[in-house]
Amino acid sequence: MKKIKNFEPVFEVNDILHIKVSSMNEEVAAPFQMSTGGQSQGGGGQQNPSLMGYMVDVDGNIQFPVLGKIEVAGKSRSEFEAILTEKIHQYVTDAVVAVRLLNFRVVVLGETGESVVQVENEQITIPELFATVGGISYGGVRDNIMIIREVNGIKTVGYVDMTSADVFKSPFYYLKQNDIVYVEPNYKTVKQAGFITSYTGLISIATTIFGLVILFTR
Repeated sequence: MKKIKNFEPVFEVNDILHIKVSSMNEEVAAPFQMSTGGQSQGGGGQQNPSLMGYMVDVDGNIQFPVLGKIEVAGKSRSEFEAILTEKIHQYVTDAVVAVRLLNFRVVVLGETGESVVQVENEQITIPELFATVGGISYGGVRDNIMIIREVNGIKTVGYVDMTSADVFKSPFYYLKQNDIVYVEPNYKTVKQAGFITSYTGLISIATTIFGLVILFTR
């Protein structure tokens, strides 16, 4: 379970990072702070996150004050904090750097209700996700949860069985930012809704699911 306890999200292109540089002498740390137009970095809860942080560009970099271009994509929060701290220590010897991912969200579709879950602490498991959205409905398939995930710029599809203890070993146990989780309806739910009158109608359901996969993996 060591790997699970040490889980951290890895930063990706289009992620938005909040970076705070602190020092006993705030004046010497000031050049390393993002300009917020006179507003405090900690305030403005209703502001657009992209205006409060650094967006990782298509090349995987951010433009940071004084230091210029810094590579971010592919690094965990602790790794990037260590790199940034080392660079800033050349100018501010007692600098403390804190990095936070602002746009960690997971999209949930299907037999859970449709919602976008914002994750504030940069970590959420798939059981925690379902607890957050009120669980899977009685009409949902629990042993074949579809997860659409982007890996190295390519969207991939995986499945999780929530009825098995193997879920704790799954690479999808911890969700990543921008994952899409889909819970398909079971046969009884689809039939009661009037979409099919026999098992042959499941072909159309399978086609719909296949189309969903193609849509998000292009």
